[in-house]
Amino acid sequence: MFHPKVPTNPTPTGLVTPSSVEPTATVRHTPPPAPVVQSSPRPAVQLTPGTALALVGGGTAVVLVVGAVLVSMLLAVAISGVSVAVCAVVLRSLLASERTHR
Repeated sequence: MFHPKVPTNPTPTGLVTPSSVEPTATVRHTPPPAPVVQSSPRPAVQLTPGTALALVGGGTAVVLVVGAVLVSMLLAVAISGVSVAVCAVVLRSLLASERTHR
């Protein structure tokens, strides 16, 4: 009962092909090619005062929009929590007054 039973493998059905062994390949060690320094096809980006001002303005706008969205989400959660707390207090007082009036 406590001895494991080893399953016996049935004879294979269908065609069985023996695995072929390939001869080992000869390995030749060659040094890696020297790295070639290529010049960049694009010129370097140059910031003019106008583009720098546009980047600063765009970044400021993104920060303000993301901040407004996060603050509004925080306010929504806070208002929901307060309303649930008020409902709990009202229900508790209703249930307590029902017990005392009997």
